[in-house]
Amino acid sequence: MYILISVLILIVCVLLVLVVLVQNSKGGGLASNFASSNQFMGVRKTADFLEKATWTLAVVLLLLSLLSVVIIPPATKVQGADTELREKIDNTKSQPVQDYQTPPAKK
Repeated sequence: MYILISVLILIVCVLLVLVVLVQNSKGGGLASNFASSNQFMGVRKTADFLEKATWTLAVVLLLLSLLSVVIIPPATKVQGADTELREKIDNTKSQPVQDYQTPPAKK
């Protein structure tokens, strides 16, 4: 289920990026490229559609993100992993650091 939600989040992200890139910051966007005497939707309706699509995709992305946090699989804790790591850390602290002599400087 978590993988399905993750895939849906990726799809919504890609769609949101595409919808935002199609828009023009001045409100023209996609409508300005298809402007003609026989407009089917019109400039304003295209801008309204793109704005509604942006808000809808943003809300869907938010909801899917919250849902993924609820559904996320719990991390399984391995019993011996923590103690084994602690032992390795303690062993490296207890070993003395070897003092390496620097070679004499050449004249």
